[in-house]
Amino acid sequence: MIKVAVVGAGGRMGRRLVSLVMESTDMKLSGALEAKGNPALGQDAGMLAGSGSSGVAITDSIEKALYGADAMIDFSTGPAVENAKFAGSRGIACVIGSTGLGEDAKRDFAKIADAGGRIVFASNMSVGVNLLFRLCREVAGILGEEYDIEVVEMHHRNKKDAPSGTALSLAEALREGRGLRKECCVHGRKGQTGVRRKDEIGMHAVRGGDVVGDHTVVFAAEGERIELVHKASSRDAFAKGALRAVRFLCKAKPGLYDMLDVLGFGKVA
Repeated sequence: MIKVAVVGAGGRMGRRLVSLVMESTDMKLSGALEAKGNPALGQDAGMLAGSGSSGVAITDSIEKALYGADAMIDFSTGPAVENAKFAGSRGIACVIGSTGLGEDAKRDFAKIADAGGRIVFASNMSVGVNLLFRLCREVAGILGEEYDIEVVEMHHRNKKDAPSGTALSLAEALREGRGLRKECCVHGRKGQTGVRRKDEIGMHAVRGGDVVGDHTVVFAAEGERIELVHKASSRDAFAKGALRAVRFLCKAKPGLYDMLDVLGFGKVA
């Protein structure tokens, strides 16, 4: 059995991760972590998730939460890099799905991996979204500059970061496929913006209701429009991907991986 600790166990995503770990036949919930002052502290993680008693109380001590764990899953808004450093120093595999983390965090994760850590870091762990990343890179290169690119994402009203980490990863894939500079993204438009440039990617964030996550990439040219769309109707798509990443890391060598590695899609050259 793979012993798994869930960081952010009191949140919506954390509760779903707890349930799926408890339901799995090859994993066991070994720890659950939350921030100091969180109302979930002290509660049984399984009971809070609606999956029955797990025998694991939610704690604010990372030492207690990760004690004896083989892997840590972190989708929280907490200190993901510090959590990964602590886990990596103890040989615990890390699956990081936290959004809003920048290039500095990725470099820190790479350092942890260089020191012997095993990390999967991805802005989105859904199989469908990772296929979308690959398709966007290929399609952007094939269509060329005659097709304008716009990215529209919508999430629930409580999402704190914008654009979403998935939208930023889509922009990265599109930029690489088209050969555009990093500064090509235009975030929303207002006022007299002038004629749209061919070397820009429009980024638009929409928030409302309980939308789990919708992402649309539009390729628009004279006379036609192509749209690649992914809609998540449940957090299970992300949670199941995270469990798949845990299984991958348990057999992997030290290193920093993404979901393309986990899913066996391979990185596009």
